[in-house]
Amino acid sequence: MALDQLRPRITALLDPFVAKLGWVNPNYISWFSLFIAAISAWLFATATADASGGMNILIATILYAFAALCDGLDGQIARKHGKDSAYGDYLDHTIDRIVDVGIIVAIGINVSWVSTPHLGYIAGLATLMGSYMGTQAQSVGLGRNYRGFGRADRMIVTFAGALVASWQAFSGVSDYGEIPFFGVKINALTVVLVITLLGGVYTFLTRFISASKELLSDSTAP
Repeated sequence: MALDQLRPRITALLDPFVAKLGWVNPNYISWFSLFIAAISAWLFATATADASGGMNILIATILYAFAALCDGLDGQIARKHGKDSAYGDYLDHTIDRIVDVGIIVAIGINVSWVSTPHLGYIAGLATLMGSYMGTQAQSVGLGRNYRGFGRADRMIVTFAGALVASWQAFSGVSDYGEIPFFGVKINALTVVLVITLLGGVYTFLTRFISASKELLSDSTAP
C-alpha cells in the first residue's frame, strides 16, 4: 500500500547516519531489534487498563518503533558498506516474521483488554499467511510480491491503536460494546487486531490471485 512507498524517503533521511556505521555488524542489529521487540511484546501482553497500564502501552509503542528503526538500519547498513549476505537477508526476514506475529499475539493475550485470545491468534495467522504468499511467489520465480496490506501499513495501525489505547487507559474511557461473532470488547487494541486480521486476509487473497494469474499466464504463453 501507499505507506510502503515512504521507504525510499526514510532510507534517504537515514543515509548520512548509516554512512558512519560501517564498523557495525548488521546481523547484531537484527538480533538487537528482536530483543527490543520482545520487551515491547511483553509490555503489550501485560499492560492493564488503568493509568499504569497506559504508561506500559506507551513504552511498548516506543520500543516497537525503535525495534522497527533498527530493523530498517540493518539492511541499509549492509548494503551501504558491502556487508549484505544471504544469511543476513534470511535472518532479517525471519526476525521480521517473528516480530510481526509476536506483537499481534501479545496484544491478543492481554486479558485486561481482550476477553479471548482467539482474535489475536487468528490475526497473527492471517499476518503470517499474507507474508508467506509474498515469499512463496518469489520462490517460484516471480518477483517479491508486496501487494496488499503491507508491513508498514500494519505497523502504522498498531502504533496508532496503541497510542489511542494509552489515552483510553489514562482517561479511564470504557470499552464500546462487543465485536460481533468474537464476543471481544471494542477498544483501541481490539480494533488493531480486527484491522490486522482483515488486512492479512486481504493480503493473502491479493497476493495469491496476482501470483496465480502471472503463473497461469506464463504457462499458457506460446
